[in-house]
Amino acid sequence: MPSWQGKSKGKPLGYRIFVSVLKIGGLRPAYLLLRFVTLYYLLFSFKSTQSIFSYFRKRHGYSIIKSIFKVYQNYNLLGQALVDKVVVISGIRNHLTFDFDGIENLQKIAALKRGGLLLSAHVGNWEAASHLLKDIDANINIVTFDGEDQAIKEYLESVTGKSKVNFIIIKDDLSHIFKISEAFSNNELVCMPADRFLEGNKTVTVKFLGAEAKFPVGPFMLAAKFNVPITFVLAVKETTFHYHFFASEIKEYLYLDKDEMIQQMINDFVVYMETKVKEYPEQWYNYYNFWQQ
Repeated sequence: MPSWQGKSKGKPLGYRIFVSVLKIGGLRPAYLLLRFVTLYYLLFSFKSTQSIFSYFRKRHGYSIIKSIFKVYQNYNLLGQALVDKVVVISGIRNHLTFDFDGIENLQKIAALKRGGLLLSAHVGNWEAASHLLKDIDANINIVTFDGEDQAIKEYLESVTGKSKVNFIIIKDDLSHIFKISEAFSNNELVCMPADRFLEGNKTVTVKFLGAEAKFPVGPFMLAAKFNVPITFVLAVKETTFHYHFFASEIKEYLYLDKDEMIQQMINDFVVYMETKVKEYPEQWYNYYNFWQQ
């Protein structure tokens, strides 16, 4: 059973070292340093390594050797995603380039002036790409779990400054629901992941990559409750310095009742996510037992 607790790893000192390297030498030496950090996590982060190894071995059918290599590659790409997010948000000089495939769908959803829900997943690096969507005529809010150590958050804020993208933190008191409702009322866009949940959240079981897995119902209930159009968004790394952003066509489920609407949204999201995960298997960053078997 999934046992993700909403916490990420890392220490403030590690972030300070990488930011210093980025400011002095740029991305290449930072990526080189990442190779050693990646090896550390591969060897000593047993639970996450076991989970992601099982994902490559069982869900993609890779050999043992290839699965081990893919785990290393996955950790390394996650590190690059974190580094890339810092340089994009903070404006540190970099060689990153982005292709935006489907940005017209975000422009259309913004033009409807009804708010909109952008459903994403822990695939690639959506947060970095979201800071480059300057042509979208709507404010963007990103819903996220409050999983960072407070000292890390304070340090990153001191480096990156105030973000142009607003973050809505998921709280136990459900105050984030009111902020999401306010964002929709102001015709703003809200982006949230739909592939991860905390223990106790309402879920639905769907076949994903050949086995039964649990997905959170909450994001889809929000779309149904507030009757807003949705689109699926991801940004994946295709080469060392190049990202590809995807936004699906706008989806609305106006002719279905609430339960049918939620189920259809979930089915559509899982199909979309499965397609992308098969295409970019190394860039799915869920380090716990996602499947029930």
